[in-house]
Amino acid sequence: MTRFLVVLTDVRPVEGVDRNERIAPERRRQVVGASSREAADRIAGAFMALGMVRAGRQRVKVIAVGRRHARD
Repeated sequence: MTRFLVVLTDVRPVEGVDRNERIAPERRRQVVGASSREAADRIAGAFMALGMVRAGRQRVKVIAVGRRHARD
């Protein structure tokens, strides 16, 4: 079963910072788990209504974890 994480992060400044998420990920503010894509999208929509997100200081990411494998 595919689960989803909805992550609210701070946007890092552009000057002199490596923007590779694997090496230096953005600081997480909130992480919420969801069992379906629809639920994750609904949570992400609520986060996107926050003032800091609308002002461009934070961002919302939806990440799929534990993807389903096709059965033969």
